[in-house]
Amino acid sequence: MEIQESRRFERTPEELLGPLNDVERKSAPERLFLAGDLELMARGSRVSIVGSRDATPEGKARAGRLSAALVRRKVTVVSGLAEGIDTVAHEVAMESGGRTIAVLGTPLDACFPMSNRALQQRIMREHLAITQFERQGGSRNFPMRNRTMALLTDVTVIIEAGEKSGTMHQGWEALRLGRPLFLVKSLVDTRYEWVEKLMQHGAQVLSDRNFEEFLDSIPERTIGSEFAF
Repeated sequence: MEIQESRRFERTPEELLGPLNDVERKSAPERLFLAGDLELMARGSRVSIVGSRDATPEGKARAGRLSAALVRRKVTVVSGLAEGIDTVAHEVAMESGGRTIAVLGTPLDACFPMSNRALQQRIMREHLAITQFERQGGSRNFPMRNRTMALLTDVTVIIEAGEKSGTMHQGWEALRLGRPLFLVKSLVDTRYEWVEKLMQHGAQVLSDRNFEEFLDSIPERTIGSEFAF
């Protein structure tokens, strides 16, 4: 994928986020490769919306509603460019006039899934894509990607996911980092073992009843950070 070299960057997590504590440093990648608008790492809060590739219509609708609501709050929407929930999160954020960051499980010059190639190119051109992978890897890249996404964001929301979903890796990493983790009520109602364990360790339920309260709870960040450049 051709992106102007002036729009490509290499940074350490510390250069993007500021000094890391011991807990954050444990799973942080050594380097991150970025393409697009680097200022997005210094522009307010960032919330991850993640979930199933094989998303239901109801799940996609919930992801879209949340993405649009975050845009109205000037929050940057972060996701992993996968099919299903991730794709909806990115697309609705852009359609709503907001900003989005894609955290990739591939190098910047690769794309997975290929059906999202045009979406990735647009994000790299107009928004921001981040990866810890300089070279192509295998399926184990994606759990690593999810843990990095938890590090780069203030809050994680899992919309829906299967019994063996890789999104659980991001959930556990968010809790390990002490970051808020929300599970949509319909996911909690599945009573999957991994969902129940996340709830036991501090995950919170997101439903229509507490939706506005959730939005109000998103940490505020000062616009402009000395660490982003």
